[in-house]
Amino acid sequence: MRSTGVNPGEHPEYVIVGLGNPGPRYENTRHNVGFQMIDHLEKNSEKSIGVKRMLHSSLTGKCVLDGYCVYLVKPQTYMNNSGLAVNDVMRYYRMQGHHLIVIYDDISLPVGQIRIRKNGSAGGHNGMKSVIEHLGTGDFIRVRIGIGAKPEGWDLANYVLGRIPETDKALLEKAYETAREAIRCIFYYSVDKAMSLYNSHGNGKNEGGKSEE
Repeated sequence: MRSTGVNPGEHPEYVIVGLGNPGPRYENTRHNVGFQMIDHLEKNSEKSIGVKRMLHSSLTGKCVLDGYCVYLVKPQTYMNNSGLAVNDVMRYYRMQGHHLIVIYDDISLPVGQIRIRKNGSAGGHNGMKSVIEHLGTGDFIRVRIGIGAKPEGWDLANYVLGRIPETDKALLEKAYETAREAIRCIFYYSVDKAMSLYNSHGNGKNEGGKSEE
């Protein structure tokens, strides 16, 4: 039976984490597309209590998404220590990796392209390195959102912490909607089904390097 409301005591069926950095300094930066995706999910949920309660070193909130009770999480530990918050949430709810979805930026994908995996490595992403380290496993669902490769000669930190240009915002908004559809597919069918439907090429711009497979 699917959830019909947001009860603070209700055990979530999925934990969805968006990686990013807290504070005004990092708002609307490429490295914070995970946070923006959480905002998109909350905004488009059937019911929500808002992602504003500070628990597990994170801004958290429950919502009903496609009939499922979902716990939305924005770690406030800064990107490189994201695993501290994620592990705390998963231990509290005693949930396994197949009920965890982590959303984050990827410079190996063109701007606006998404890629879904059910396990794997960190692919050079410091936030994911921390999550895998603290969970002790890479066996959890991840949704990667492309922000494009850094231009030649740019410092990587300056690029990912830079503001999202106006020319990329529409592509990312479309990516958030596509990712939301993919998450619905995961809920109702499987990760494998979502991968087969949504891991396609050509829906972004600025081809980057080789993507993690």
